[in-house]
Amino acid sequence: MPDISWEAPFCGEGANCFRIGTDGDGNAYIAVAGHEDHYVTDTREALRTLIRDIKAGKADHLL
Repeated sequence: MPDISWEAPFCGEGANCFRIGTDGDGNAYIAVAGHEDHYVTDTREALRTLIRDIKAGKADHLL
């Protein structure tokens, strides 16, 4: 497992909480809080775009 620095959990209006992390190589990670060993990874910009779309209601079915 890469050395990931996780941010504080982001929780939506429901019980869904996610954490965002980064590593020293510039990769970004997203995981359900409490399950950081099962994560999705991509570039920081790709995950930033995903999070912005979710917050804008474009992908609320993912939550």
